[in-house]
Amino acid sequence: MNAGDPLFSDGIDLTVVLIVIGKTIATFALLMLGVLFFIWFLRKVIADMQNRIGPERAGPFGILQTLADGIKLFFKEQSMPVTADKPVFRVAPYLSILPAFLAFSIVPIGGTVSIAGHRTHLQLAELPIGVLWLLAMSGLGLYGVLLAGWSSGSKYPLLGSVRASAQLLSYEAAFGLAIVGVLVQSGTLSTREIASKQAWDGLGSIGDWYVVPAFIAFVIFLIAAVAETNHPPFDLVEAEQELVGGFHTEYTGIRFAIFFLAEFMNVITMSAIAVTLFLGGPAGPSLGFLPETGTVNVWLMPVFWFMAKLLLLLFGTVWIRASLPRLRYDQLMDLGWKVLIEVAFLWIMVSSVIVIGRQEDWNMAFVIPAAVLGALAVYGVLYLSMPKRDELLEQEIK
Repeated sequence: MNAGDPLFSDGIDLTVVLIVIGKTIATFALLMLGVLFFIWFLRKVIADMQNRIGPERAGPFGILQTLADGIKLFFKEQSMPVTADKPVFRVAPYLSILPAFLAFSIVPIGGTVSIAGHRTHLQLAELPIGVLWLLAMSGLGLYGVLLAGWSSGSKYPLLGSVRASAQLLSYEAAFGLAIVGVLVQSGTLSTREIASKQAWDGLGSIGDWYVVPAFIAFVIFLIAAVAETNHPPFDLVEAEQELVGGFHTEYTGIRFAIFFLAEFMNVITMSAIAVTLFLGGPAGPSLGFLPETGTVNVWLMPVFWFMAKLLLLLFGTVWIRASLPRLRYDQLMDLGWKVLIEVAFLWIMVSSVIVIGRQEDWNMAFVIPAAVLGALAVYGVLYLSMPKRDELLEQEIK
């Protein structure tokens, strides 16, 4: 946290420290409950799409099934290969889950509230460089997977971790460039300021959200985020047909469960970041039958709108998981290097021209079509100049 949070405006005392500790615990608990709900939600939605029932035994509608599975894995035996690097093998799962939590800490899930006489944001860490923090944490998430594969002392986990490294490097560039498209529009690195600039009078509308002027960046961000989290159809790091179980083949018990918690926590974090950057964050339309002030509008409504948008994006990831087959490795690389990065670069150019045109009072009816057509022309030239796979195969044969 920093001075941007009004919690620190009057200095730091015991109450402030307790509020910080409480917000940290509450954020982690919220994220863990979100993971438990998301796993149940994923299983029920996919079961419905496949004309199955899904979990229904543990708790009402099977909502406690994920908790039951976690308790079962907690009491399972934790084996370790003889060839494993034991200290690294033990710590790798926690290195996977920690960056996801740290990245979620910069997400504003609500407005400014009063706790014990102190005003504070419903956000764990309000950083002026929040977007840079996000990029750093998304890169650190690789180390848990990489160390898990390397420390196992087995060829299949090692191959899975090498794939994860190549996949993250391929899509981290497109991921960052998609965010640059938002930074061009907002002019700030703070996630709270980005969310507030998409809201009008604290409420906002769809026309104010950056998903409208930066729709291309939004699509690129979602594709890159799914690829970075190793979520289907980009789950090549654990392809059963090729790598048995991938980087976590040798893991059992609670360590095995932590890797799955980290994967789904990453999906929730990336979806929450997408809501913040493109969908207005906690801003939502005003409901006329509610009072202008009070607990409902100040506390509950911003959180409600944030959770509604988050659930919509999570449903989209589940839909993609259930609908699309796993990509081949060459298709994965081609999409990242030959499509997403080029399109993201060109979209930054288009966004920059539009922003400058608005500042200089240019004729936007001419500037916007000209910028888009120019970007399409440049991409067409780049695409035609790229060597085709058949040509490369012929060269290798010769």
